[in-house]
Amino acid sequence: MAIPVKLEVFEGPLDLLLHLIDKNKVDIYDITIVEITEQYLDYIKQMETEDMNVMSEFLVMAATLIDIKCRMLLPKEVDEEGEEEDPRAELVEKLLEYKMCKYMSYELRDRMVDAERSLYKRPTLPKEVADYRHPVDYEELIGDMTLQRLHEIFKQMMKRQEDKIDPVRSTFGQIEKDEIDMDLKTTFVEAYVRSHQTFSFRKLLEKQNSKMEVIVTFLVILEMIKTGRISVEQEDTFSDIMITTKVISDDTPTKLTSLG
Repeated sequence: MAIPVKLEVFEGPLDLLLHLIDKNKVDIYDITIVEITEQYLDYIKQMETEDMNVMSEFLVMAATLIDIKCRMLLPKEVDEEGEEEDPRAELVEKLLEYKMCKYMSYELRDRMVDAERSLYKRPTLPKEVADYRHPVDYEELIGDMTLQRLHEIFKQMMKRQEDKIDPVRSTFGQIEKDEIDMDLKTTFVEAYVRSHQTFSFRKLLEKQNSKMEVIVTFLVILEMIKTGRISVEQEDTFSDIMITTKVISDDTPTKLTSLG
């Protein structure tokens, strides 16, 4: 007694080829034509269909596989660029296009299933409510507003915008780094100290041209206080700081140990 075998139904010869390639775990770019052709022919022999249109499609693909199989046994042809032609190239291209279309159909099917779960409700507002427009009384809307009043409001708004502008920062242009030569500034301060036995710290700072020069001068003074070359006195809080020069040797220049 024969055992009935139910074959899978494929949408076409390319669908069957993809099934055989996946089943045999074959690289689609390097199809083993001999093995795939034998399995393909075996499947056709077991097909039971009276539709000649369907059978003709599978038979044409079978003939194509046999043709490719024969061409691979012959010496390989060379194209115009001198490269060897692969008889399977055209078949591989068709398989890739079919595979892409097949997976796109799966994606569209999933989207259709998701769309079936979305429910929409048509608007049910009565026509009278949908067409209603609230009447506008322009005289009531304008009220006591006049052109003069609008002009005053406009000037107030413009003044508020001007008040928001920082009078100092708005005049800033490009901020550039102020480079100070530490050795030159140290030499300047030492010369000033030598020429003034007692002097005002404020007057010394007033001779500087920028904020960075003031900072560097202050650091030089601190270093000279640390090395004992000068002494400072201040009578009262917020009063002027007086600096007194001690004995300074010309062969011991002042060097800042750190500016960090």
